[in-house]
Amino acid sequence: MWGQLSKPSCSRIFTERGCILCLELFDSVDALTSHKCQLPAPDPLGMMKLPCVEPQINKLASDIKKGIGRGYEAIALDCEMVGGGSNGSLDLCARVCLVDEYEKILFHTYVLPQIPVTDYRFEVTGIKEEHLKGAMPLKEVQDQILQILCNGESVKSLWCSGGQAKVLVGHNLEHDLDCLRMNYPDHLLRDTAKYHPLMKTNLVSHSLKYLTKTFLGYDIQIGARDPYEDCVSVMRLYKIMRSQDHRMDGIGWSLPVQDNFCSSTVYDSYKLNELEQMTPVELFRISRSNYKCWCLDSSQAFEHACNTCVKAEMSNSWRK
Repeated sequence: MWGQLSKPSCSRIFTERGCILCLELFDSVDALTSHKCQLPAPDPLGMMKLPCVEPQINKLASDIKKGIGRGYEAIALDCEMVGGGSNGSLDLCARVCLVDEYEKILFHTYVLPQIPVTDYRFEVTGIKEEHLKGAMPLKEVQDQILQILCNGESVKSLWCSGGQAKVLVGHNLEHDLDCLRMNYPDHLLRDTAKYHPLMKTNLVSHSLKYLTKTFLGYDIQIGARDPYEDCVSVMRLYKIMRSQDHRMDGIGWSLPVQDNFCSSTVYDSYKLNELEQMTPVELFRISRSNYKCWCLDSSQAFEHACNTCVKAEMSNSWRK
């Protein structure tokens, strides 16, 4: 009887025949060699000035109410900052890039800062004064980005029903949006710096460079940072997390109310006085976590949510 392998043996076997990216263990070293799950690093844009074209919008024809699960469409955003203020410590957005799920550039431009630049941070950004001559004003950049994210709909739809608005993916998105002086609904943000499975055990963020090397297997940010390179990497990370299998039954998963699937909460069936009389243990038993996996963005999850809501509506109609 062999029993369990010792930890050193397990480590040795995985080192010889295991893929550090997808964690699959192969029967032989040759099988591992022929296994290809590592994506090539994206080609950086460098410091080229792309023409500022009209944002590309892909209007969706899906209808959630008819039970057609579309899943969330995602857009990745990355900004490069230069310094303002007397000591150059004030972050000013000087370059922005947006890509879709197929790594196609939807929008790229240099941004004209609203106050004088005192530090171009050239070693990190690669940006010089000449790059910002004739750059797009911040207000126009904001309008272009919102037009892409809202998919041509009104901005109000973002906070009302969500409409056909896109999910916004990025690393440390709050900082990028602050520098762009923009707001976007929290339920449509996917931040790789704050997603628990991508964080340290003490919930401290990893750098995008570390996450890319660990999960995608290539290096980024070698020399001056490139917004397209970062956009593609953060989109790939999001798609990996979104593609994970998610257990749909028995765990009380939920989607945001703004998505208009099911507007009821877990406490709606209880009266206030009933909740007040419950013990902490009873409240904990009926509670649900507000943590939401990105795999719930997939089309399968949307279809499951639609079917669940249809059944709930039919049940409510029958009771009435």
